[in-house]
Amino acid sequence: MRRAVSTSLVPLVLASSMAGPVQAQVRAVEVRAPRAFGYMLGDLVRAQVDIVVEDGFAIQAASLPQPGALAYWLDLRDIAVSQADAGDARRVRLDLTYQTFYAALDVRSLEVPGFTVSFVSQGASGATTASARVPAWTFTISPLREILPPAKENPQDYMRPDGRVASLDPRPTLFTGLGFAGLALVAFAGLARDRTWWPFRVRRGRAFAAARRRLRGLNGRPDAAEAYREALLALHRGLDETDGRRVLADDLDRFLDRHPAYRGQAPGLVAFFEASRIAFFGNDTARARGRLARPEIAALAARLARAERTA
Repeated sequence: MRRAVSTSLVPLVLASSMAGPVQAQVRAVEVRAPRAFGYMLGDLVRAQVDIVVEDGFAIQAASLPQPGALAYWLDLRDIAVSQADAGDARRVRLDLTYQTFYAALDVRSLEVPGFTVSFVSQGASGATTASARVPAWTFTISPLREILPPAKENPQDYMRPDGRVASLDPRPTLFTGLGFAGLALVAFAGLARDRTWWPFRVRRGRAFAAARRRLRGLNGRPDAAEAYREALLALHRGLDETDGRRVLADDLDRFLDRHPAYRGQAPGLVAFFEASRIAFFGNDTARARGRLARPEIAALAARLARAERTA
């Protein structure tokens, strides 16, 4: 008979002896736990199993215990396997993590069931198998609280006073919140002014933004020709309000000199005046739409409105 002796300074060490020719390949089995007491409901219980086998034997993964419920009060949460050389043998270490769900009413000892692990060695004459029996081991669990409190004559003595909490002054937080709210309102007002939202919609200097809104209002008009002429007039009003005077086709160069922010839209404005001349003076709306369609008028108004914001 051969017995393995642990030299590790841990509270719990269990050793399993191997005897006989069948089990000669397994030299020792040791179970170690960090402590054997002090556990309560829901705690994790860890154990370490060292199995020393002859060199050449490998553990069969299928023989390892699978994580899951082992009993109504015990689950195997995790198992990790590591291997290392131990002189002329091989040491296989199993790190097991259990969780206990035993609701103890008093201090008592619980037994973690043992299990068997298989090893195999492939040789020229075939495979040789060996089994190592990991013994059961125990730990002590304690109740979360006492079953009955000590008897007291006055029932109010069972009550405990409320915990003391430092009083907090809410004014700094309130003032900080009001400050951030004010900054948010200022930022929103700046955004509303930039986007010409109410109450900044009618301010001077955003004529093209107003023209763009008039163009949107023409969508869905049944009379396409009349809607096209109104779209031209909306953009004409935007040009006139921007320049503060009536702007005709011959005035376009001087308009762009006075308002250089719109110089990049000169080709579109030239096409706009040509379409306007055809529609109003040539009385040919269809040919005018061929020169500059309504979607192109809306796109031109959008580009002029964007340039207007940066002017």
